[in-house]
Amino acid sequence: MASKKISLRKKLALEITKQARKDTVQQHPLMTLFWECTLRCNAACRHCGSDCKVSPSGKDMPVADFLKVIGSITPHVNPHKVFVIFTGGEALVRPDIEQCGIELYRRSYPWGIVSNGYALTEKRLLSLRRAGLHSMTISLDGFAEAHDWLRRVPNGFQKASEAIKLLAQTTDVVWDVVTCANQQNIDTLADFKEYLLSIGVKRWRIFTIFPVGRAAESPELQLSDEQFTRLMQFIAETRREGRIHVSYGCEGFLGGYEAEVRDAFYHCDAGISVGSVLHDGSISACPSIRANYSQGNIYKDDFWTVWNTRFEQFRNRAWMKKGPCADCKMFRYCEGNGFHLRDEKGDLLFCHYQRIVE
Repeated sequence: MASKKISLRKKLALEITKQARKDTVQQHPLMTLFWECTLRCNAACRHCGSDCKVSPSGKDMPVADFLKVIGSITPHVNPHKVFVIFTGGEALVRPDIEQCGIELYRRSYPWGIVSNGYALTEKRLLSLRRAGLHSMTISLDGFAEAHDWLRRVPNGFQKASEAIKLLAQTTDVVWDVVTCANQQNIDTLADFKEYLLSIGVKRWRIFTIFPVGRAAESPELQLSDEQFTRLMQFIAETRREGRIHVSYGCEGFLGGYEAEVRDAFYHCDAGISVGSVLHDGSISACPSIRANYSQGNIYKDDFWTVWNTRFEQFRNRAWMKKGPCADCKMFRYCEGNGFHLRDEKGDLLFCHYQRIVE
């Protein structure tokens, strides 16, 4: 078992990227701000990291409270260069998303939504677009059997497909489809690609599921090393084919597959250019990261002050050089893998680079 070799040309490019990365870390420009606007959801996904519930109840953060965060950062940033993303839970269960969207639009912030698409009707999409919707991501995890198994919603595949078809008719919304690769869909991805093309999908992102939350209880969600390697090969081949723009998620360093399955070399921007406000007001980086890495709370701290004075463990990752990372020559490029793959003790759950076999 050996990882795919990294060419000399690619190593030189990695070194150049590493040097540029130092400047970005030092400046830590806020470029993406997630708002976990609800934990309520109309699905019960097997891999949910938030353990969201199918429930009409639950208290959501008022729009006004989140807009105070926007007020905190506005004097210090160029709003056109800070992308706000609503996530959850399922963001579309909130009837007041448009209210927040309009206020962001008035302040010149582009905004988007990550959604399962189940509540996206033609009328709702028009309402969102009128509120300034810039982008949307819809989850579709393979054909009906695989998707509905993962999402645990009757007719979920059909509902998500209809949402995608609605987006395909727009010209003013940037959108893509995201698929979580697992053992239920890994063998049908080639056929699924053809289906996506048939309903108008031009941009496709593929992730693998990390063992956090409910996903830790379902071993079948994880790919074997051989399956993971096949996935990398499939993405690389599909990108060369050029019929659909596909890329792998930002989950970790991939050795020889760097720059072959993504548009750029791997880097984890959590806490560097990506921040988030969680449902309870916690100030964090990527919303996929464990709650114990939160840096403050908007109900007692000023977001902009926290962004500039904390997040040290995100911006100086030397502490990650332990366990399997301690003696790894790739640490200089990887810096310990994606932050969300660290447990509450800071230990690495698994390494994608070491999983690739040739």
